[in-house]
Amino acid sequence: MDMQSKAKKLIEMIQTAPVEWKPLGEVLVRTKGTKITAGQMKEMHKDNAPLKIFAGGKTFALVDFDDVPDKDIHREPSIIVKSRGIIEFEYYDKPFSHKNEMWSYHSVNKNIYIKYVYYFLKTQENYFRNIGSKMQMPQIATPDTDNYKIPIPSLEIQQKIVKILDKFTELEATLEATLEAELALRKRQYQYYRDFLLDFDNQIGGGIADGYKGRLKDVVWKTLGEVGKFTYGYIAKAQDAGTARFIRISDINANGKLIPNGEKYIDVLPECKKYLLKKNDLLMARTGATYGKTMIFSEDYPAVYAGFLIKLDFDKNILIPKYYWHFAQGELFWRQANKLVSGGGQPQLNANALKMIKIPIPPIPEQEKITAILDKFDTLTNSISEGLPHEVALRRKQYEYYREQLLAFPKTA
Repeated sequence: MDMQSKAKKLIEMIQTAPVEWKPLGEVLVRTKGTKITAGQMKEMHKDNAPLKIFAGGKTFALVDFDDVPDKDIHREPSIIVKSRGIIEFEYYDKPFSHKNEMWSYHSVNKNIYIKYVYYFLKTQENYFRNIGSKMQMPQIATPDTDNYKIPIPSLEIQQKIVKILDKFTELEATLEATLEAELALRKRQYQYYRDFLLDFDNQIGGGIADGYKGRLKDVVWKTLGEVGKFTYGYIAKAQDAGTARFIRISDINANGKLIPNGEKYIDVLPECKKYLLKKNDLLMARTGATYGKTMIFSEDYPAVYAGFLIKLDFDKNILIPKYYWHFAQGELFWRQANKLVSGGGQPQLNANALKMIKIPIPPIPEQEKITAILDKFDTLTNSISEGLPHEVALRRKQYEYYREQLLAFPKTA
């Protein structure tokens, strides 16, 4: 019987199973934390040290046992209550401590399986977050959890619920790891073929994807300044309304694609009409952490590009925009760009530096062949990149459904 069938069978059993509802503080032991600051945690942290100290959110420190008073070290499997900021529960079954504004629970009752209680409390996090949201800094107090009633079925049912939910958690993690590994593989393949196809200098021999073989003999090398013109964008502030999308440096992601969320808009005033984009225009970020990232504007709606972007205009009879885009993702481009970028507080790759970068330019038919091959790898990589969160979200939604149903005990009148 698979896990889903087992879950469905157990859900049916739960509907008629006897259950008691008792306050958390009556059935579990609450423990205190240790007095420590975030600065001290940072100073004391040692990679691979045996004792974990929890703070809010995902923050923690690994320390030695001698670094914390023995009375503040907890060795029982426990539920840690993260009571400030992002309010949530975490399960931990190794020696630990936590900051003293937090607290934790463990069980000394042989009829209470602590991990079962943890799974139940995870379904109640929104309830506690709503309580905490009434404070200026979201937070809850010990009475909020001590007095909260939880359902207590038989120990056998608790153990069966935990076994199923553990399995769903494991399956979800395995799926995510598998898809991440597949995505990493596809990215490496795209990178390999992109750098191979554009490596005209080294004359690497051999056949490659889709019948494209050998290296070209009639490639010319030119600087970008010889084949293109570069225009800085419109210096203005984005608005919440307008007739054209205002594309900013933050709208180009690390993969050289336009980010669809968080759009800002602008009115197309007479002075900014010359900054309107046409389909297949190339834009490059010229400053900050994303300097050098290049995207192709492939949309049909009106858009204006902002001041920290440079529009790249090439003669399409010499250089295909998509061929250049693949070049701008590759090692040959970045090896040159990283030498030309200016230092200071914010790295800058300005138009004068960009003009100095050299690019191999094969005949247009060969550019089209190379582009077609690389487009296939890019499409495959992106389909996995987009599909990965979707697949994980579907599995997580399925898991959450069963978790909710397995913990939906009827309340007594």
